[in-house]
Amino acid sequence: MARIGVEETLSDVKEALAEMGHDVVDLQSEDDTAYCDCCVISGQDKDVMGMSTTSIAGTVINADGYNAQEVCQMVNDRLHEQQ
Repeated sequence: MARIGVEETLSDVKEALAEMGHDVVDLQSEDDTAYCDCCVISGQDKDVMGMSTTSIAGTVINADGYNAQEVCQMVNDRLHEQQ
């Protein structure tokens, strides 16, 4: 499955993605995004992890306003589009 970076505050999303078989990585710094196919952010901070520029090669999904199931569906849809 895919390697998904998820902001630490989104524990329900991390758990749901892991149950689906994805390799889930905590996003604590910019370096954590290096090998992620997709990243999920909370949308609470304007600059994710203090980064003013983005260096994420994969898709970034803003989870603000969505439940864990909806976020997982968005991740799967985006990963399917990339293939």
